[in-house]
Amino acid sequence: MTGPEHYTRAEQLLREVRDGHAEGTDVAAILAAAQVHATLAQTAATALYSHEDGQGGQPMHDYNAWMQAASVHVKETAK
Repeated sequence: MTGPEHYTRAEQLLREVRDGHAEGTDVAAILAAAQVHATLAQTAATALYSHEDGQGGQPMHDYNAWMQAASVHVKETAK
């Protein structure tokens, strides 16, 4: 699983708890899993902090994946 995938999974798990979860599920276990995914995403983001070539940063496609996963998505308004 990539860093952006961990970030996205953490968000999915938190939405599951926020929006209601299946009866009989352990909310604490869901939240713990979300925390693990968030921690792994943070670790990857910290390790791959830059997109500058030759500066020890990450490849541009990885940087773009982080931007897509971690950015605020704004809905387009009708014109």
